[in-house]
Amino acid sequence: MVSLSPIVLFVYNRPSHTKLTVESLQKNDLSQESELFIYSDAAKDDTTVENVNKVREYIKSIDGFKKITIIEREKNWGLANSIIDGVTNLVNKFGKIIVLEDDLVTSKNFLMFMNTTLNTFQSRSDIFSITGFNYPTKLLEIPKDYKDDVFLSARCMSWSWGTWKDRWDKIDWDVKDFEAFIRNRQETKSFNQGGKDLTPMLEKQMNGEIDSWAIRFCYAHYKNKAYCVYPLHSFVNNEGFDGSGVHCSVDTSLHNDILNNNDFVINKNVKVNLQIQKRFKNIQQKSIIKRILNKITRVING
Repeated sequence: MVSLSPIVLFVYNRPSHTKLTVESLQKNDLSQESELFIYSDAAKDDTTVENVNKVREYIKSIDGFKKITIIEREKNWGLANSIIDGVTNLVNKFGKIIVLEDDLVTSKNFLMFMNTTLNTFQSRSDIFSITGFNYPTKLLEIPKDYKDDVFLSARCMSWSWGTWKDRWDKIDWDVKDFEAFIRNRQETKSFNQGGKDLTPMLEKQMNGEIDSWAIRFCYAHYKNKAYCVYPLHSFVNNEGFDGSGVHCSVDTSLHNDILNNNDFVINKNVKVNLQIQKRFKNIQQKSIIKRILNKITRVING
């Protein structure tokens, strides 16, 4: 029997997206055996109050899980602070955790994959996190001779993920060594093996230009010479690229046909595949170019 981890869902002001996320989770084979914790952030300003209230009304009607606990923030924490606080509290209690945000639609086998993978890699200290997401095959072509159902990446993923207490405890959220890191060209280059946008993103975080828990989580992977485990075929689709999210613009290129079967075998001894690592890095490079072109187009079009 698979040892089940608690699920934590972070929601804000998108009632329709939250409903899609919850409904897909309810269809999971392990939902009725799983505990669900929902963190609802408070409205940032008057324009978001109505939708925050709609979300809170909806989540109070949810069933289909072993136990549901709702934590309503009394003030606006923002996503980064809310995730760091919520995950810390729950991973300290349970030892491992599955994390979702309010724009992710999962396949019915998502929880089975996540729990199996968390259990399988718990003893591997070079694995810092797992995810149920993978890029569409049109963006990430897997070598035909690759035999495993999962692969390793130096870059972690925020679109569904899981981790363990002993890894989470190693994260320095203040990034105290940043000044030494940013002056070391070899280190910044090495960090960018997960994508050339990583070092610039961390620099923006430290300069107060963005507020991201995920870039600091990625940096912790790098500092601990650790990896994130990805499935060969995605169990998750991100529905947030419709312009409704705080940090998301409109983008249909990441749409996935999610996997709806349990025909996966997790190889505990999986190793880094250099071909996949190179192709994975190239996705991030293309993403940077696309963002620049979109920004130029917006400027031109006024």
